Amino acid sequence: MKTVNHIAKHYREVHFGGNWTTTNLKELLSDVTWEEATAKVANFNTIAALLYHIQYFTEAIIPVLQGQPLTAHDKFSYDVSAIESESDWNSMKQGVWERAEVLADLIETVPERTLWESFSEPKYGNHYRNFHGIIEHTHYHMGQIALLKKHLKERPEKTSSL
Repeated sequence: MKTVNHIAKHYREVHFGGNWTTTNLKELLSDVTWEEATAKVANFNTIAALLYHIQYFTEAIIPVLQGQPLTAHDKFSYDVSAIESESDWNSMKQGVWERAEVLADLIETVPERTLWESFSEPKYGNHYRNFHGIIEHTHYHMGQIALLKKHLKERPEKTSSL
């Protein structure tokens, strides 16, 4: 198996399961309601904002792999749209799953030599670093989501803010 296939597999696993951490984003969010996803806990980001943030960087990488310039900016990476229903929340999650598959498919098409070439600009490092970085980034924010979810599911009055 080529390196890019291993990277794509690892990227899919953080989203859909099968990794050695035995956790994945889809399963983690499967029982989170839209009210929980948008509930504010202290001054932390909401679950929805964290999910948006995770997918923002997926959406940033996809066009680069399609030959377009990198146009994403960190300052926009938490600009989640309002979620006002279960339908909105499910739509957001479905979009994340679809874009995760698109990115994994694109990673598999990257020539092995390209892994070591600059990603968009030299200051961003090489493709290999960015692919693994997005996986690490997803795991990092999954941990935050897991803690928020645990807090929201265990608090006595789920509709109140802390």
